[in-house]
Amino acid sequence: MGTTPDPPDNDSGRFDLGGVGFGAATREWFATTFGRPTAAQVEAWPAVATGGHVLLCAPTGSGKTLAAFLTAIDRISHAPVVTDAKGRRVERTRAVRLTAASVGGRCREEPPGTHSGIGLAAERLGLTVPEPSVGVRTGDTTPQERRRLVAHPPDILITTPESLYLMLTSSARESLRAVDTVIVDEIHAMASSKRGSHLAVSLERLDCLTDAAPQRIGLSATQRPLSEVAHFLGGNRVADDGRVDGPRAVTIVDVAAVNHLDIEVVVPVEDMGALGRIVPDPGPGSPRTGADDRPSDGSGPQRRSIWPAIHPRLLQLVETHRSTIVFANAPPRGAACDSSQRTGGRRRGAGAENVGAPPAVGDLVRAHHGSLSREQRLLIEDELKSGTLKGLVATSSSSSASTWAQSIWSSRSSRPDRWRRAFSG
Repeated sequence: MGTTPDPPDNDSGRFDLGGVGFGAATREWFATTFGRPTAAQVEAWPAVATGGHVLLCAPTGSGKTLAAFLTAIDRISHAPVVTDAKGRRVERTRAVRLTAASVGGRCREEPPGTHSGIGLAAERLGLTVPEPSVGVRTGDTTPQERRRLVAHPPDILITTPESLYLMLTSSARESLRAVDTVIVDEIHAMASSKRGSHLAVSLERLDCLTDAAPQRIGLSATQRPLSEVAHFLGGNRVADDGRVDGPRAVTIVDVAAVNHLDIEVVVPVEDMGALGRIVPDPGPGSPRTGADDRPSDGSGPQRRSIWPAIHPRLLQLVETHRSTIVFANAPPRGAACDSSQRTGGRRRGAGAENVGAPPAVGDLVRAHHGSLSREQRLLIEDELKSGTLKGLVATSSSSSASTWAQSIWSSRSSRPDRWRRAFSG
């Protein structure tokens, strides 16, 4: 079963970046790096430029992260430098990114290369544009690093709703007084939960703290219904006497994409009713039939199994596609498949000539399940996205496959290859 999302609509070469307030260095960097904006960016940037709240719904790979961040980065890069009485630059956080998951040290910049790229573009134009600083605060941040973030607030802070609450409740809130942009990533993951209610309160507290209410930008690829999510993002207007005057205005930018499904049902054996039947023992020294199974200790009769028919087909799918995700019922099977594929090169060399040559280096397929450490899971996901790893055996729901596949697609700059999901077990 496969899904290939439509590529972003890039028929927007005449879009005027200057018309939505971007500075010369930002325009130069974007033109030399991307050439032209995606449909999501064309629709979102005018709305973001107004300073009002914006909810952007666009598929993964459509450039929605850059659509949200580039305006904030440009504002910071081209803002006049504020100094104190001694002539020292006043450090203050201007933009906050809220993410549903702990980001640890993996995300130092959104999107990667933007800050340094704008700086290089400024040099080519003979301009001086300071590079925004980025800080990360999560539950994994050390006390020493937290103190540093308060003493030297980064221009852009990447954090979680829980960490934002703790900052607003402590003296660290003083570092947030100048925030003018709040970006809520994957807003659908929080909108319908208690965590979302907690976040809504923190956003209102931040409004009361800052000199001016920050602009809120919500991002997601799967948020529905948009009107309710927009209400969650913007919150309500409240009069001085506590009376609710209705929801704040939020501009909804909906750049929906239609996924084309390529579904194939494959039965690897001729007679499913024969599975589990005892296979007659051909006698000592006789080769196995290749379609039977017996207990791991070698005892008991051989029984007809589906696995000898599935394994060659899975191996063929992995080798003939750039990225393959295989789902098994339980971690042991996923781990077993991972272990067997680590030695797949030697097995193929022995008698699977028509399947394909073994990989030159590295593993062909690896397992991804809860028993692995977080660091290992992140490493495996990165290998799959980069194309270093061709296959992944997962022990999760099929909905995860769509998320992973879209993530793989968005991490590759060219039009995506078709990818396949193969289910086993």
